[in-house]
Formats: sequence, C-alpha cells, structure tokens
Amino acid sequence: MAKTLVQEFTKGLWDEIPPFRLVLGLCPILAVTKSLENGVGMGLATTFVLVFSNVLVSMLRSLIPSKVRIACFIVIIATFVTVVELLMQAFTYPLFLKLGIFIPLIVVNCIVLGRAEAFASKNGVMKSFADGLGIGIGFTLSLAALGTVREIIGTGTLTLPFLYNIQVMSGSYKPFTFMIEAPGAFICLGLMLCLMNLVPKK
Repeated sequence: MAKTLVQEFTKGLWDEIPPFRLVLGLCPILAVTKSLENGVGMGLATTFVLVFSNVLVSMLRSLIPSKVRIACFIVIIATFVTVVELLMQAFTYPLFLKLGIFIPLIVVNCIVLGRAEAFASKNGVMKSFADGLGIGIGFTLSLAALGTVREIIGTGTLTLPFLYNIQVMSGSYKPFTFMIEAPGAFICLGLMLCLMNLVPKK
C-alpha cells in the first residue's frame, strides 16, 4: 500500500508533470509566470484545490450519479477555489492582486477537473490524496522554473516568494524585457517543452 501511494505521488513530479508531460494547464503557465513569486503562488493555490477536491470527490464517488458527475465535480472544485481565494485575500493580498482573475479560473483548469474525473472518481481517498499532492507539487515546480527563467532574463532580478527581490545579474546587465511579455512566455515554454522531450520519462 505504501509503495502504491509513493508511486501515485511521484508520478506527478516527473512522469506526468502537467505542463511538460501532459501539456495541461498552459493558460496559467503563460499568464502568471512573469516572476518566481507569481508562479509559486499560483502553483500552491492550485495544489490546495487539487488535493482537497480529489479527496472529496473520492469520498463521494459512490454517491454522485454518473449523469451529473461533471457538474458535481465542478461544484466541489469551485467550493475549494472560493476557499483559497478568500485565504489569499486575507493573508497574501498583494499576491492575490497580482494573480487577479487567474485564481477564480482554477475552477476550469483542465488539470483539476481531469484528476477528479480520471483518477479521484475511480480510486480511494489515500490514493487520490497522493495523486493530487504529487500533481500539484509538479505543477508548482513547473511554474516556478518557468517564472525563474523569465524573471532573471527579463528583469535581472529574482522575487523570492513572500520575501523580497534579489539582484541576480550585474548592474551592467540590460534586461531582455521580451521574456516577461506574452510572446516571451510562449518561446520560453516551447524551449522548456523541447528540453523535457529530450529527457526520457523513466
């Protein structure tokens, strides 16, 4: 049992890492990764929703009629998105303002709904918890990696989550601001997808 839980958890860290292996959740990847702080904040918010929606869907899977399961999953997900939105407003308000509309849009994030439909509705609570946590952490790491690359190249600084900016490049460095614009997000994501495809899954 423990070995199975470890497998369900670790698959989201590499074999099924959402943006680079499953190619899911690209909207927030492109939109909020102008900085490391934004990427980590969005990733943690999504992880919270993933874990708790997976657990609740798993607990209620035998009670939810199959004909309305998607609607029920969306209601469950929307509930936890509202919770995380209120928590961010209360404790990390500046970050909440930076992420803006992309917090409510977690409701329609294909990663969250996909895990509820493809995994949590067919497996037990502990497996669903491990799956949600692994996929969520993998998603957070992906956002953090992309945000770090874009921020360092685009501004020469790095915003540590919930702390302060540090100067990474020398004072003579001229920021390549293209990287923190929308086209830069597409190019950076494409290059990272290319690198991931060169590395074997196992």
